[in-house]
Amino acid sequence: MLGCVRIATVRQMAQVITGEESDGRSYVRRAMVELEKLGLAETNGKDGKHRIWNLTTAGQKALADGNELPPRPKAGTGAKAVRAGFGPHGLAVTDTILAYTDTVLRGRREFLTDWQVEVNHAIKQTCLSFNTDAVLAVPTKTSEVRLFELDNGTMSQASLAKEVWDYERYAGHRVWEGARGTIGGTYPFWQRHRYTRSTTFPRLHVVLAGKAEHLLDNRLRALTAAVKGITIAVWANTLPQLQRGEPWYEIGVDNPHERRARYPAAVGR
Repeated sequence: MLGCVRIATVRQMAQVITGEESDGRSYVRRAMVELEKLGLAETNGKDGKHRIWNLTTAGQKALADGNELPPRPKAGTGAKAVRAGFGPHGLAVTDTILAYTDTVLRGRREFLTDWQVEVNHAIKQTCLSFNTDAVLAVPTKTSEVRLFELDNGTMSQASLAKEVWDYERYAGHRVWEGARGTIGGTYPFWQRHRYTRSTTFPRLHVVLAGKAEHLLDNRLRALTAAVKGITIAVWANTLPQLQRGEPWYEIGVDNPHERRARYPAAVGR
């Protein structure tokens, strides 16, 4: 689990490995102490009274050597983020992953290995670069992945809206195909260089957390207004509602034709 989500508390890990109505925190706590003695796991901070655990570099290597996860050579351990004060955000991302797995994927724990966190999306020509909090690689009929952005109540509403619009800018970027001097043509950058098996740009899921529920509802309404007219599929929810299995709100619809009209030029031709 730590190889996928990078950081987690004993409570979160126990939620994965123990059955419903069971409390496996004592077992997990003992196991983590043993892994710490072996130099495979460590703790670099707390969330309240709860220690935040992550794998060490040696732990990641042991996981890779055992072929337990797909190769992820650039993945960090999460330790730097915790020491920098981003532990609460990272734990909220972990809670989002667990909630989505429980409520949408119907508790199928094997899908946990299909998650990656802090996935960079960048286009050098436009200097656009952002990290997606979590990416789920479960193939569907129209797309191979789902994107997740988590706001833990620390961003302004304007900053959150800008992050969502960045995904449209990424989806709208087109590049030329064909040698210079030929007629050639253009194609979406993401479809050729990032998500090659997707027929539509991956749906973005925005999850709001970190505040009282009525305040999260206010932020959801504000976000809906701020992204009106966006040309990618955007679904939004609050973390408490997601954990209860309540439906998502569709606040953006995929519209590739409108998106192409909005971003007609291929940069660099």
